[in-house]
Amino acid sequence: MPHIPKQISMRRIVFAVLVAVSALGWAQTGDKPIVRTRAGQVQGIIQEGTQAFLGIPYATVERFMPPQPVKSWTGVRVCDHWGPQAMQGGRNSTNEDEMSEQCCVLNVWTTPAERQRKGEAYSAPKLKPVMVWLHGGGFDSGTSAWDPGMCLAKKDVVVVSVNHRLNILGFLNLSTCSPRYRHSGNAGMLDIVQALQWVRDNIRQFGGDPGNVTIFGESGGGGKVGTLLCMPPARGLFHKAIIMSGTILNVNTKLMTEELGEAVLQELGIAKKDVDKIKDVSYADLYAAGQRAMANSIGTRRPGTPMMWGFGPTPDDVDVVQQPFQPAFPSFSDNIPIMIGTTFNELQRVRYGQEITMEQARTELQRTFGDETDAYIEAFKGAYPMRASNEEQFPQDLLCIDWLFRPKTIITADAIGGKRAADTYVYMYTVTESDARGQKGSAHGAELKYCFDVLHHYENQLSQETLDANKQWATIMSDVWAQFAHNGNPNMEGIPNWHPYTKENGELLEIGGNKPSIHHNHDRKLEEIIDRHCFKQLDEFRKTHK
Repeated sequence: MPHIPKQISMRRIVFAVLVAVSALGWAQTGDKPIVRTRAGQVQGIIQEGTQAFLGIPYATVERFMPPQPVKSWTGVRVCDHWGPQAMQGGRNSTNEDEMSEQCCVLNVWTTPAERQRKGEAYSAPKLKPVMVWLHGGGFDSGTSAWDPGMCLAKKDVVVVSVNHRLNILGFLNLSTCSPRYRHSGNAGMLDIVQALQWVRDNIRQFGGDPGNVTIFGESGGGGKVGTLLCMPPARGLFHKAIIMSGTILNVNTKLMTEELGEAVLQELGIAKKDVDKIKDVSYADLYAAGQRAMANSIGTRRPGTPMMWGFGPTPDDVDVVQQPFQPAFPSFSDNIPIMIGTTFNELQRVRYGQEITMEQARTELQRTFGDETDAYIEAFKGAYPMRASNEEQFPQDLLCIDWLFRPKTIITADAIGGKRAADTYVYMYTVTESDARGQKGSAHGAELKYCFDVLHHYENQLSQETLDANKQWATIMSDVWAQFAHNGNPNMEGIPNWHPYTKENGELLEIGGNKPSIHHNHDRKLEEIIDRHCFKQLDEFRKTHK
């Protein structure tokens, strides 16, 4: 074998590295990484050791129309700060960098991929799973800036978060006025589909695998994940789904959204034949008209209750084929592994730290559960014997446990678990926190700081005791979420063997207590009682709005 001079060998190695870097579209200038997307080059920043690209535009929008791919630009676009969030809150924007109708931007966090040495050459870097985060806030408000992904990206994944149109700009159904507006009732969800198309076309340049995309979201974000599972335009754009506290967010019926759209025009004094005039109405006036129209038609949106209507997706048999969680999803999503769960307290008013006797708790419970109050208390004891043995906290737990999300999560899990090609995994988050005011329980959204592994960002908001005790949970939860994104199976070292859910096994991973633990149908009887009593208004509403 001929001798290869050392300097030539090194040139080959350097050349191979440069080819691999070029293949991913990477460049590095100090602490300002540059990536080439299809629309142009973007320059990011370093956040806690992760390369972050903030506020990348993925679409341009016209009011009430489907999004269009973003236009190309020349030069390098600096993406070092959050892009504009969607219009919300009923006020006009005074700073379009912070809030704008052109809000279709996304953020990417990634780390350089390791290249494997093969003899004198280097192989191309292995692509990483992609996790696309959809923020909460119902379909009404919110921003991707709430949940930065730099620490989750250190789990060998690429994290993407998305801003999209919300409330009346994202979900006003004007389809009865003109075929041109046939997609207006789902514009906000079509924005997310466009973002997923951007991921498909560009994420490889950031080291992500477009063939391994997990969508995940909490609260309204969980509702958006459920809605995407019902959207033919989203098929093939994602491969796994995580629904966090999202099952109560039911979308409207088609008839409801049509009625609401016509009511908005009436409030604005615009005839259906003149529908195009709505594009000239200021956002503040449009939003106000929407609130009045809701009150006069389908009813005012009431966050934190089963009546979470308002402006939301339209099941039109084209963009959205059915309401999600009713109780399952369309068969075309049967191959998508799903992880779904809730927190122990969710949106229930926390009563921890208050002096409440059992008799006081029983009196309050009777207002909701009537003659099943004793059955509710006994079912709680059966579901949570350790909590029931704590005489001081037991009355508080009876009043504080979630009455909204868990019952409907069981119903959906029963409908899909073991009945699809892909597996379903169910969890419950019970990690507790405390601050200067006392124990906060396991509230709605409290798990996000653990899921994203950013507990250290809350040093001024939580007690030192909480920070020290719960650090392990940030590691465990973010590891489990990333593991699921890798292969659709969340099992890993540090948690007990977690089997896929079926109605018969009722298997659930509890994230909390002294360590992660497995339960089987532990609270089914309790949740059946809750479901019978806490959704009466919703059930009556549905009888008259089909």
